Amino acid sequence: MSGGDDSRFDPAVTDPRWQQAWDDGGCFFADSNSAKPKSYVLEMFPYPSGRIHIGHVRNYTMGDVLARYKRMRGYEVLHPMGWDAFGMPAENAAMEQGVHPGGWTRDNIAHMKSQLKRIGFALDWSREFATCDAEYYGHEQALFLDLYDAGLVYRKQATVNWDPVDMTVLANEQVIDGKGWRSGAEVEKRQLSQWFLKITDFAEDLLDGLGTLDGWPDKVRLMQENWIGKSQGLEFSFALSNGDQLPVYSTRPDTIFGASFVAVAADHPVAQAVAASNCDAAKFIDLCKKGGTTAAELETAEKLGFDTGIGAKHPFTGEYLPVYIANFVLMEYGTGAVMGVPGHDQRDFEFATKYQLPIMRVVARSAADAAAPFAGGAEAGDGVIVNSGSLDGMAVGEAIAAVIARAESEGWGEGKTEWRLRDWGVSRQRYWGTPIPFIHCDACGVVPVPKDQLPVTLPDDVDFKTPGNPLVRHPAWKHVSCPQCGAAAMRETDTLDTFTNSSWYFLRFASQPADKPFDRKEVAKWLPVEQYIGGIEHAILHLLYARFWTRALQQIGMLDFAEPFASLFTQGMVTHETYSRKGDGREVFYSPAEVDRTSEGAKLKDGDLPVAIGRVVKMSKSKKNVVDPDAIIARYGADAVRWFMLSDSPPERDLPWSEAGIEGCWRYVQRLWRLLRQYDADVTGEDRALARKTHQTIAAVASDIEALSFNKAVARLYELTGAAEKAAPSATRSEAVRTLLLLASPMMPHIAEEAWHAMGEEGLIANAAWPQADPALLDDDEVTIAVQHKGKLRDTLTVAKGLPKDQLEAIALASEKVQRSLDGAEIRKVIVVPDRLVNIVT
Repeated sequence: MSGGDDSRFDPAVTDPRWQQAWDDGGCFFADSNSAKPKSYVLEMFPYPSGRIHIGHVRNYTMGDVLARYKRMRGYEVLHPMGWDAFGMPAENAAMEQGVHPGGWTRDNIAHMKSQLKRIGFALDWSREFATCDAEYYGHEQALFLDLYDAGLVYRKQATVNWDPVDMTVLANEQVIDGKGWRSGAEVEKRQLSQWFLKITDFAEDLLDGLGTLDGWPDKVRLMQENWIGKSQGLEFSFALSNGDQLPVYSTRPDTIFGASFVAVAADHPVAQAVAASNCDAAKFIDLCKKGGTTAAELETAEKLGFDTGIGAKHPFTGEYLPVYIANFVLMEYGTGAVMGVPGHDQRDFEFATKYQLPIMRVVARSAADAAAPFAGGAEAGDGVIVNSGSLDGMAVGEAIAAVIARAESEGWGEGKTEWRLRDWGVSRQRYWGTPIPFIHCDACGVVPVPKDQLPVTLPDDVDFKTPGNPLVRHPAWKHVSCPQCGAAAMRETDTLDTFTNSSWYFLRFASQPADKPFDRKEVAKWLPVEQYIGGIEHAILHLLYARFWTRALQQIGMLDFAEPFASLFTQGMVTHETYSRKGDGREVFYSPAEVDRTSEGAKLKDGDLPVAIGRVVKMSKSKKNVVDPDAIIARYGADAVRWFMLSDSPPERDLPWSEAGIEGCWRYVQRLWRLLRQYDADVTGEDRALARKTHQTIAAVASDIEALSFNKAVARLYELTGAAEKAAPSATRSEAVRTLLLLASPMMPHIAEEAWHAMGEEGLIANAAWPQADPALLDDDEVTIAVQHKGKLRDTLTVAKGLPKDQLEAIALASEKVQRSLDGAEIRKVIVVPDRLVNIVT
């Protein structure tokens, strides 16, 4: 490799040249008809918010290394990219900036795509699509109709969070302290007709399937298991003092003797009947409608109730328990009524404390603790049953079975399996989403749009100046003829939850026929995805919905498999310190560019005011600690950024961003370049130790990449670099340098291509094969032993592996360093640990 004037690697010149060469050569095009074994590597596709941030770079770099490695190992690799493009941010931009959501989204996609290309990702851009493409969501509408025909889609009245200012339904997560996240208005509970997908039909299968996902993190599987929430319990009815029956469900019927009240949801028929003749009850129900409905909100909100004056007869004692309307009970969960056991449920404990209801212990660590007081809260968990009549002394499981058996024998209840999972409500009162393909006709009812009329496209001429869904007030779009009777009818104006878009996109990447969503046989060539990579924040909703869609499509005969992702990896975040000042009751954040660091702390450049250096946290625009990859790449090049993303921290852990770290990676790029420039294919000579190091590194880096242990692979390449630098010129050293280049190429592809070309190698290194490790060189035939005297290390010696103790002792005592330490002292004992240690005692 000639020296020339290229003493420093210049990524500003080199990176674009090789990125263009990859594009011109169609390097990363995935051929479905290839005879090679297939590998599908996929990172969760991004929302086009405007700019790629450094956290995206880490995620996509990990997948890119694996995809490039798989190509070198002889696989036909599918590594696509697209855009999860529907959603609220685009509508917010429309309202705040006066732009069209489509234009805003397309501009963002163009910019983010250019950013991804600058980083040199090995992506098959020929398969790119955005979920806001009419072609894509038209196929989604067709799938939705297929699921409807299979009985997996239905419409019903449901309680929703209604924002009276924005005039739209809010997801539970968009209700903050009872107010709309954007408008700040008090949120109301309303009954609206909503579309649902019957995910509960697959609850058992979704739960059982988790046991087959050995390539998924245990944490994610546990989160899904808890979300699905299978529980065995007792469904029974309380006889009410007004003559009615009140069904309840309990997973802990063993605690039935500890019940001191019964609570019903605000929209339960019992509550509604009371409110019809009691204005105070009606006012309380209105108050409940302003509260949140998420588990987190119910957990933290003050527990409030209204005593209905109705009693519920206890099935064991015959006593009547007070029936309350309570703000922490939801009609959508279970029967909409709960048995309150304050001694062993914290929510019930808080409620009973507020309303001075009895709190009884019915589970204790032992019978001797039956009268033990509560230490400031409820006590959950197992133990022995106490204060419960015939159940006393039983273990929890035994008591549950006993109560269920008695209920069934006496006819007032039965054992039942319940699920936390609820059917998926997919209706959204938004413009920027997939139009739901149905028509409402006064004569025919709800009618599916004929498939030959798909896609139902969004109108472009919409107005966001008025709050609410623009589709509702559009003068023409919603007015159509009924496809069955021809009479005047109305389109469905709700759009689909954006999670539907990401529930099948991985199938469309694998197969893109024009006349249908995907081809079953072509999809089967690629799926399941071999490696899926994304954030832990998607552990439940996206991943669960994708698993459901795959099963639903399998059930209707469109797929041959149930699980879409064979292996899942959840990477850590890239974090960065924050700078802020507190004032006027709020905290104001500043970007690093606005702050000067000093030996005493930090201060604002403009105004010289001191600012606090905050903890290292996830990068976010609101905290102004986002690092722009464009500026970093312009300064250091793509390879240094990619190397930083892979080094130091294990990929599943958070990676703190630091200027010192990226500087170090840049120095290594230059160090590697200097070493590569010393390559000489004509030099002769052997270096057995370096040959062994080279081939051990080949095998170890391959194992590390396959295990996604990128930081370990980086460390091994540092070691091989050091070994090659220290070695004398030889054919072995040249082989080590060439091997180092091949091993580093998935991580630093630009410098690898430049050096490959300079070495005179044929073609692109992107198309080169992974080097083969020589099995004969993988085992060490030499070891390094430590020699100690007086508890301190005196020398290290490289010797043949497996030497007898007497030979090791002789070699150690012959060491000049050891002899200087002994200084003529009498040797009392020599302790030898073969292949490891010689310890001399004087």
